[in-house]
Amino acid sequence: MTAEDLKDIIAASLACEHIALEGDGRHWFATIVSPAFEGKRLIQRHQLVYATLGQKMHTDEVHALSMKTHTPAEWAALQA
Repeated sequence: MTAEDLKDIIAASLACEHIALEGDGRHWFATIVSPAFEGKRLIQRHQLVYATLGQKMHTDEVHALSMKTHTPAEWAALQA
């Protein structure tokens, strides 16, 4: 799986303002900015992202995914 493949899968099911991915095809690090994260705890945010991947996590197409998840306001504050 490529970074573009993974990005497309996440973006197809989760409205994202920003997705950046780094990885080797099995182990990934993602920075994801989505308004869907508003009012959600960290674990809930990660669950939203994992839900977009469905069976890909269980079949080992994506072996590991580390994430930084931000709301648009949090992301704007980090960029300032």
